[in-house]
Amino acid sequence: MPTTDYDGPIHRDYARGRALKAEQYAAWADAFGQHLPGRRPLDGLDLGSGTGRFSPMLADSFGPVVGVEPSTGMRETAERSSAHEDVRYLPGSAEEIPLEDAAVDYCLLFLAWHHVTGRSQGAAEIARVLRPGGVLLCRAQFSDLMPDLWWLRHFPHGAEVDAAMYRPLSEEIETFSAAGLVPWPGLVRVEMPSAETKGEVFERLRLRTLSTLVRMPDADFRAGIAALEAEVERDRDVPVPRESITMLVMSKPDEAAY
Repeated sequence: MPTTDYDGPIHRDYARGRALKAEQYAAWADAFGQHLPGRRPLDGLDLGSGTGRFSPMLADSFGPVVGVEPSTGMRETAERSSAHEDVRYLPGSAEEIPLEDAAVDYCLLFLAWHHVTGRSQGAAEIARVLRPGGVLLCRAQFSDLMPDLWWLRHFPHGAEVDAAMYRPLSEEIETFSAAGLVPWPGLVRVEMPSAETKGEVFERLRLRTLSTLVRMPDADFRAGIAALEAEVERDRDVPVPRESITMLVMSKPDEAAY
Protein backbone atom coordinates (compact mmCIF):
# COMPACT_ATOMS: atom_id res chain seq x y z
CA MET A 1 0.00 0.00 0.00
CA PRO A 2 1.51 3.40 -0.97
CA THR A 3 2.30 5.97 1.70
CA THR A 4 1.35 9.64 1.56
CA ASP A 5 4.15 11.80 0.12
CA TYR A 6 3.42 15.26 1.45
CA ASP A 7 6.42 16.72 -0.39
CA GLY A 8 4.88 15.58 -3.68
CA PRO A 9 2.07 17.36 -5.55
CA ILE A 10 -0.38 16.86 -2.65
CA HIS A 11 0.93 19.83 -0.67
CA ARG A 12 -0.17 22.24 -3.42
CA ASP A 13 -3.83 21.25 -3.09
CA TYR A 14 -3.88 20.26 0.57
CA ALA A 15 -5.18 23.56 1.96
CA ARG A 16 -8.10 23.58 -0.49
CA GLY A 17 -8.80 19.88 -0.14
CA ARG A 18 -8.88 19.96 3.65
CA ALA A 19 -10.42 23.40 4.21
CA LEU A 20 -12.89 23.91 7.04
CA LYS A 21 -15.71 26.42 7.39
CA ALA A 22 -16.09 28.90 10.23
CA GLU A 23 -18.76 26.76 11.93
CA GLN A 24 -16.44 23.76 11.92
CA TYR A 25 -13.52 25.73 13.36
CA ALA A 26 -15.82 27.03 16.09
CA ALA A 27 -16.92 23.49 16.94
CA TRP A 28 -13.31 22.31 17.19
CA ALA A 29 -12.24 25.31 19.28
CA ASP A 30 -15.08 24.55 21.71
CA ALA A 31 -14.21 20.82 21.83
CA PHE A 32 -10.52 21.50 22.44
CA GLY A 33 -11.23 24.16 25.04
CA GLN A 34 -13.38 21.80 27.10
CA HIS A 35 -10.35 19.60 27.77
CA LEU A 36 -7.56 22.16 28.15
CA PRO A 37 -6.37 23.90 31.33
CA GLY A 38 -8.60 26.86 32.13
CA ARG A 39 -5.94 29.55 32.29
CA ARG A 40 -5.04 31.68 29.27
CA PRO A 41 -2.79 32.08 27.44
CA LEU A 42 -1.58 28.51 26.90
CA ASP A 43 1.51 27.41 25.02
CA GLY A 44 0.47 24.96 22.32
CA LEU A 45 2.06 22.43 19.98
CA ASP A 46 0.38 21.58 16.69
CA LEU A 47 2.23 18.36 15.88
CA GLY A 48 1.97 17.45 12.21
CA SER A 49 0.71 20.96 11.49
CA GLY A 50 0.70 20.48 7.71
CA THR A 51 -0.25 23.65 5.84
CA GLY A 52 -1.30 25.34 9.08
CA ARG A 53 -4.95 24.37 8.99
CA PHE A 54 -5.34 24.62 12.79
CA SER A 55 -2.33 26.57 14.07
CA PRO A 56 -3.75 30.11 13.61
CA MET A 57 -7.11 29.10 15.13
CA LEU A 58 -5.32 27.59 18.13
CA ALA A 59 -3.30 30.78 18.59
CA ASP A 60 -6.41 32.97 18.41
CA SER A 61 -8.29 30.75 20.86
CA PHE A 62 -5.69 29.72 23.41
CA GLY A 63 -2.29 31.43 22.98
CA PRO A 64 1.02 31.06 21.13
CA VAL A 65 1.55 27.92 19.05
CA VAL A 66 4.48 26.03 17.59
CA GLY A 67 3.63 24.06 14.47
CA VAL A 68 5.98 21.12 13.90
CA GLU A 69 5.87 19.52 10.46
CA PRO A 70 8.29 17.08 8.78
CA SER A 71 7.27 17.91 5.19
CA THR A 72 9.16 20.85 3.73
CA GLY A 73 6.46 21.49 1.13
CA MET A 74 3.66 21.53 3.69
CA ARG A 75 5.63 23.67 6.14
CA GLU A 76 6.61 26.24 3.52
CA THR A 77 2.99 26.46 2.39
CA ALA A 78 1.98 27.12 6.01
CA GLU A 79 4.57 29.85 6.35
CA ARG A 80 3.20 31.56 3.24
CA SER A 81 -0.53 31.08 3.65
CA SER A 82 -1.09 30.60 7.40
CA ALA A 83 1.25 33.18 8.85
CA HIS A 84 0.23 34.46 12.29
CA GLU A 85 2.10 36.61 14.78
CA ASP A 86 1.67 34.00 17.53
CA VAL A 87 2.57 30.96 15.39
CA ARG A 88 5.98 29.68 14.37
CA TYR A 89 6.57 26.64 12.20
CA LEU A 90 9.53 24.32 12.75
CA PRO A 91 10.87 21.23 11.00
CA GLY A 92 10.56 18.11 13.10
CA SER A 93 8.51 15.00 13.73
CA ALA A 94 6.71 13.19 16.52
CA GLU A 95 9.84 11.11 17.10
CA GLU A 96 12.03 14.24 17.32
CA ILE A 97 10.13 17.28 18.57
CA PRO A 98 12.41 20.35 18.47
CA LEU A 99 11.29 21.72 21.85
CA GLU A 100 12.70 21.67 25.37
CA ASP A 101 11.28 19.53 28.16
CA ALA A 102 7.94 20.74 29.60
CA ALA A 103 7.63 23.42 26.92
CA VAL A 104 3.88 23.31 26.17
CA ASP A 105 0.53 23.06 27.91
CA TYR A 106 -1.06 20.94 25.20
CA CYS A 107 -0.31 19.05 22.02
CA LEU A 108 -2.76 18.67 19.13
CA LEU A 109 -2.40 15.66 16.84
CA PHE A 110 -5.06 16.12 14.18
CA LEU A 111 -5.25 13.13 11.82
CA ALA A 112 -1.46 12.87 11.96
CA TRP A 113 -0.77 10.04 14.40
CA HIS A 114 -1.34 7.28 11.83
CA HIS A 115 1.60 8.66 9.81
CA VAL A 116 4.02 8.18 12.72
CA THR A 117 6.11 5.03 12.33
CA GLY A 118 7.91 5.14 15.70
CA ARG A 119 4.84 5.53 17.87
CA SER A 120 6.43 4.50 21.17
CA GLN A 121 9.17 7.08 20.66
CA GLY A 122 6.62 9.64 19.50
CA ALA A 123 4.48 9.12 22.60
CA ALA A 124 7.55 9.51 24.81
CA GLU A 125 8.47 12.74 23.03
CA ILE A 126 4.97 14.14 23.47
CA ALA A 127 5.08 13.29 27.17
CA ARG A 128 8.51 14.94 27.42
CA VAL A 129 7.44 18.30 25.98
CA LEU A 130 4.15 18.48 27.90
CA ARG A 131 4.12 20.27 31.23
CA PRO A 132 2.64 18.52 34.26
CA GLY A 133 -1.11 18.80 33.86
CA GLY A 134 -0.67 19.20 30.10
CA VAL A 135 -3.08 17.62 27.62
CA LEU A 136 -2.78 15.62 24.42
CA LEU A 137 -5.68 16.08 21.98
CA CYS A 138 -5.43 13.23 19.49
CA ARG A 139 -8.04 13.46 16.75
CA ALA A 140 -7.72 10.06 15.11
CA GLN A 141 -9.58 7.11 13.68
CA PHE A 142 -9.41 3.66 15.26
CA SER A 143 -9.62 0.42 13.29
CA ASP A 144 -12.27 -1.02 15.61
CA LEU A 145 -14.42 2.14 15.54
CA MET A 146 -14.35 3.22 11.91
CA PRO A 147 -17.17 5.55 10.80
CA ASP A 148 -19.48 4.70 7.91
CA LEU A 149 -18.69 7.60 5.57
CA TRP A 150 -21.38 8.29 2.97
CA TRP A 151 -18.91 9.16 0.23
CA LEU A 152 -16.45 6.32 0.92
CA ARG A 153 -19.10 3.70 0.10
CA HIS A 154 -18.64 4.54 -3.59
CA PHE A 155 -14.95 3.58 -3.68
CA PRO A 156 -14.04 -0.08 -4.29
CA HIS A 157 -12.46 -1.48 -1.12
CA GLY A 158 -12.50 2.06 0.32
CA ALA A 159 -13.49 0.98 3.82
CA GLU A 160 -10.71 -1.62 3.94
CA VAL A 161 -8.07 0.88 2.74
CA ASP A 162 -9.28 3.40 5.31
CA ALA A 163 -9.26 1.00 8.27
CA ALA A 164 -5.82 -0.40 7.34
CA MET A 165 -4.18 2.91 8.24
CA TYR A 166 -5.25 2.76 11.88
CA ARG A 167 -4.86 0.64 15.01
CA PRO A 168 -7.48 -0.29 17.62
CA LEU A 169 -8.26 2.26 20.32
CA SER A 170 -6.85 0.00 23.05
CA GLU A 171 -3.44 -0.14 21.33
CA GLU A 172 -3.22 3.63 21.06
CA ILE A 173 -4.19 4.11 24.70
CA GLU A 174 -1.60 1.52 25.69
CA THR A 175 1.12 3.30 23.69
CA PHE A 176 0.46 6.69 25.28
CA SER A 177 -0.04 5.17 28.73
CA ALA A 178 3.37 3.48 28.51
CA ALA A 179 4.84 6.96 28.04
CA GLY A 180 3.21 8.13 31.28
CA LEU A 181 0.04 9.76 29.95
CA VAL A 182 -3.37 9.09 31.47
CA PRO A 183 -6.53 8.67 29.34
CA TRP A 184 -9.56 10.91 29.77
CA PRO A 185 -12.51 8.79 30.96
CA GLY A 186 -14.12 7.50 27.78
CA LEU A 187 -13.42 8.33 24.15
CA VAL A 188 -14.49 11.91 23.35
CA ARG A 189 -16.96 12.36 20.49
CA VAL A 190 -17.21 15.74 18.83
CA GLU A 191 -20.49 16.52 17.10
CA MET A 192 -19.55 18.35 13.92
CA PRO A 193 -22.16 20.64 12.35
CA SER A 194 -23.37 19.94 8.80
CA ALA A 195 -21.69 22.97 7.25
CA GLU A 196 -21.19 21.70 3.69
CA THR A 197 -23.21 20.37 0.79
CA LYS A 198 -22.47 17.14 -1.07
CA GLY A 199 -21.29 19.21 -4.02
CA GLU A 200 -18.76 21.09 -1.89
CA VAL A 201 -17.42 17.87 -0.38
CA PHE A 202 -17.11 16.28 -3.82
CA GLU A 203 -15.05 19.17 -5.15
CA ARG A 204 -12.61 18.72 -2.26
CA LEU A 205 -12.47 14.93 -2.54
CA ARG A 206 -11.57 15.01 -6.21
CA LEU A 207 -8.35 16.86 -5.27
CA ARG A 208 -7.26 13.55 -3.65
CA THR A 209 -5.67 15.07 -0.55
CA LEU A 210 -7.08 12.49 1.90
CA SER A 211 -4.64 9.73 2.87
CA THR A 212 -7.30 7.11 2.17
CA LEU A 213 -7.68 8.27 -1.42
CA VAL A 214 -3.93 8.58 -1.95
CA ARG A 215 -3.33 5.02 -0.76
CA MET A 216 -5.93 3.29 -2.91
CA PRO A 217 -5.11 2.11 -6.47
CA ASP A 218 -5.64 4.74 -9.17
CA ALA A 219 -8.31 2.60 -10.84
CA ASP A 220 -10.31 2.39 -7.60
CA PHE A 221 -10.01 6.14 -7.09
CA ARG A 222 -11.26 6.88 -10.60
CA ALA A 223 -14.14 4.43 -10.25
CA GLY A 224 -15.14 5.89 -6.89
CA ILE A 225 -15.03 9.48 -8.12
CA ALA A 226 -17.21 8.58 -11.10
CA ALA A 227 -19.77 6.80 -8.91
CA LEU A 228 -19.73 9.59 -6.35
CA GLU A 229 -20.20 12.23 -9.03
CA ALA A 230 -23.37 10.48 -10.21
CA GLU A 231 -24.86 10.77 -6.70
CA VAL A 232 -23.68 14.33 -6.24
CA GLU A 233 -25.22 15.45 -9.53
CA ARG A 234 -28.60 14.40 -8.12
CA ASP A 235 -28.06 15.95 -4.68
CA ARG A 236 -25.43 18.66 -5.16
CA ASP A 237 -27.04 21.15 -2.77
CA VAL A 238 -28.08 18.60 -0.13
CA PRO A 239 -26.25 19.11 3.20
CA VAL A 240 -23.96 16.26 4.20
CA PRO A 241 -24.92 14.29 7.32
CA ARG A 242 -23.71 15.52 10.69
CA GLU A 243 -20.64 13.66 11.91
CA SER A 244 -19.76 12.27 15.33
CA ILE A 245 -15.96 12.47 15.33
CA THR A 246 -13.63 10.58 17.66
CA MET A 247 -10.89 12.24 19.71
CA LEU A 248 -8.63 10.58 22.26
CA VAL A 249 -7.69 12.86 25.15
CA MET A 250 -4.71 12.03 27.37
CA SER A 251 -3.08 14.07 30.12
CA LYS A 252 0.28 14.25 31.85
CA PRO A 253 -0.18 13.83 35.61
CA ASP A 254 0.25 17.02 37.59
CA GLU A 255 3.07 16.46 40.07
CA ALA A 256 1.39 18.85 42.50
CA ALA A 257 -1.48 16.39 42.81
CA TYR A 258 0.78 13.73 44.33
